[in-house]
Amino acid sequence: MIDRRSAIDHFADRLVAACKAKGSPVCVGIDPVWDRLPAAIREGRDARKARDVVAGFDLFVRGVLDAVAPHVPCVKFQSACFERYLWPGVESYHRLAEHALRLGLIVIGDAKRGDIGISAEHYAAGCLGDPSFSDIEGKRGPDALTINPYFGKDGVEPFVELAKKQGKGLFALVRTSNPGGDAIQSQMLANGRSVAEVVAQVVASLGESAVGKSGYSLLGAVVGATKPRDAQRLRELMPRQIFLVPGFGAQGGSADDVRACFKSDGAGAIITASRSVLFAYDKDTSRSWQSAVEAAAKKMKDEVAAIIGG
Repeated sequence: MIDRRSAIDHFADRLVAACKAKGSPVCVGIDPVWDRLPAAIREGRDARKARDVVAGFDLFVRGVLDAVAPHVPCVKFQSACFERYLWPGVESYHRLAEHALRLGLIVIGDAKRGDIGISAEHYAAGCLGDPSFSDIEGKRGPDALTINPYFGKDGVEPFVELAKKQGKGLFALVRTSNPGGDAIQSQMLANGRSVAEVVAQVVASLGESAVGKSGYSLLGAVVGATKPRDAQRLRELMPRQIFLVPGFGAQGGSADDVRACFKSDGAGAIITASRSVLFAYDKDTSRSWQSAVEAAAKKMKDEVAAIIGG
């Protein structure tokens, strides 16, 4: 377990150390959906009441976090799953993120925020946490945040500046795993590069001012597991970025697909799976739901470790 009181105060350095400690660079996505929660958790709760749903989320996600914490270095909370339930959901998001931090997990807030000027500063403070508020539970906020870089430099710098001050991290969307992203991200420009490649250049440039001892910047990149050919080129353009790689498991990305996201030494990427781990009990009915989640997390860990070690 990484001691948050230690001298490791650069996000990328902490993340690299956590991956080494757990033996595999994997992340479990926390994307709770009411209708897919175990029946025992939904029983007696009213889906029409936000606080009932949120109470179910609290119980379920705590069980997931307790199950995966011994095996994975980090978790990624999908903010939208909680925000739809208004203030009870937002409170739950921060409360559960704090529980994950207490378990020693690196916590990524998946909110994909983006704006410019004072609005970007507000988003950065609100999503990464403002330590000046000593009376708010979960005041530390997540360790890192996903951001949308399509405002360019003006939209990324406010997040980078706050992340530097707080020792936190960022992952900018560069090449996403959804099929619809091709219509924009794979378009070729007059300079012979794709939109995704140009965004990658911007991210690499802005991240140069925040490189840790590990050789990686606190500004990483989101690169989908279902785009292995693009990932190889993006790795060349962003040698100092840690890739956050969604799409593994339920979205069709295999362990072989993610190989291109890593450097030759097996470092530089975090592979994330959500539904295939979170709802593993849908298929694995021979054990308790929590045991099924733990088994799925261990399986993912072993699969990715085998790829980068081979």
